[in-house]
Amino acid sequence: MNRVLEDLVNLLDLEALEDNMFRGQSRDLGGKSVFGGQVIGQALVAAGRTVAGSVVHSLHAYFLRPGDMALPIVYEVDRVRDGRSFTARRVQAIQHGQPILSMIASFHRPEEGVEHQMPMPQVPPPESLRPQRELAEEWILARPDIHPRAKDAMLRTLAIEFRPVTPWNPLQPEVGGLTQNLWFRAAGQLPDDPMLHRCVLAYASDFNLLSTALRPHAMSFLDPANAVASIDHALWFHRDVRADDWLLYAMDSPSAQGSRGLSRGLIYDRGGRLVASVVQENLMRRMQPGG
Repeated sequence: MNRVLEDLVNLLDLEALEDNMFRGQSRDLGGKSVFGGQVIGQALVAAGRTVAGSVVHSLHAYFLRPGDMALPIVYEVDRVRDGRSFTARRVQAIQHGQPILSMIASFHRPEEGVEHQMPMPQVPPPESLRPQRELAEEWILARPDIHPRAKDAMLRTLAIEFRPVTPWNPLQPEVGGLTQNLWFRAAGQLPDDPMLHRCVLAYASDFNLLSTALRPHAMSFLDPANAVASIDHALWFHRDVRADDWLLYAMDSPSAQGSRGLSRGLIYDRGGRLVASVVQENLMRRMQPGG
């Protein structure tokens, strides 16, 4: 496990303040505010700490305010329902006395049932593809005028490694299609804790969805003329998953309108099993001069 992945695991190990209340630290990943996947992952940890005998199968979260990277985040859990089959928890992530994220998560006691799934797209294996970091280094060399903060963000060592099937350069965005496929995994071996793997998957699921909606318009999240942010995030866990094995993220963006873009993703393991589904709506506003 590399240092950054170890740090992520520690970030997800929240401090218990009292019953139903936890505290987590924040990290700077080069954006303007706390990375949304971090807040989702920590909120899911907080919810899971109040549930026994059930497995999280879905979460729905709204990003309400930008998170302050310099401050810890307090997570307050509301035990909405404890049923025989399903358990529900509502989580508020709080900074400066105000919620920055509101999430509800549902947990299900394992049971047998019928199964079907969409087949995994036919794509090259991850071993045949170039790492995102290697591509970023090449793109930066071709742009000596890059802003230092953008350079730092692109070269920052992450807890998740990515290998895009069709690379897309955010420094020189071109009009792309409505789909995007990439492989990802935790950058090292994780402990054998199924809930931890689901929380790491929740963390990783917030990467690249926004850029899927930007690609058809040659918009870049690095361009200060664009205001981009996640508005909400929904995630369904279908099957057990190991976040430290290669997973394929098959994404598409069926619509953009009114400065909002919708992105969807299906996550498959190497064996072709559909392990999770994701939907996210994003702000993607072109700023007016002086705006």
